[in-house]
Amino acid sequence: MRRKAFVDTARELFFANGYAGTTMSSIASKVGGSKTTLWTYFPSKEELFAAVVDDIVEQYGHALTIDLPLDEPVRDVLRRFGMVLMTKLTATPLLSLYRLVVGEAERFPHLAETFYGRGPRPGKARAADWVAEKMVRGEIRMGDPMRAVQEFSGLCQSGLYQFAVLNLPESRDLGDLQDEVDAAVDTFYRAWGIDAQPAP
Repeated sequence: MRRKAFVDTARELFFANGYAGTTMSSIASKVGGSKTTLWTYFPSKEELFAAVVDDIVEQYGHALTIDLPLDEPVRDVLRRFGMVLMTKLTATPLLSLYRLVVGEAERFPHLAETFYGRGPRPGKARAADWVAEKMVRGEIRMGDPMRAVQEFSGLCQSGLYQFAVLNLPESRDLGDLQDEVDAAVDTFYRAWGIDAQPAP
């Protein structure tokens, strides 16, 4: 329980004050413990940030573990995967974490690596394995599976998600997420469907 209290408080202070603006002392003080106790759990602020990322990914990273059955049509799986992905990416904690990482990436590049390595990278690698198998089965045009996943992810994040990251009024109603995911699937299929022609 003490460890969770440190992680929860660190997340709150990181989001409020940024990574650079949050000290281990302020975290320990808010929890009501000593820095020595905090250091027992987390020897560095970097390790504490990693724990915050892991906690958020565990709660909201369902897209990392969603079933990707090989015996279902590509469009059906992509629609389901896209909706789970976008529903989670537009959840406030993940948006806040993303904004924090982007805001600190230039000064603290290791934060970006920690975030990407614990969330997007394994999720995309898993999806790329599924795409690769679908390519072998002749259901998706042959090519680079990771590029295909990156392009699908980019298509899904091209509309409402951009508004949500910037906290613009257009993001208040996420009711159009399904339409955006459906459009992403259609566009993806025009590029990667078995009848699609690769770019020269």
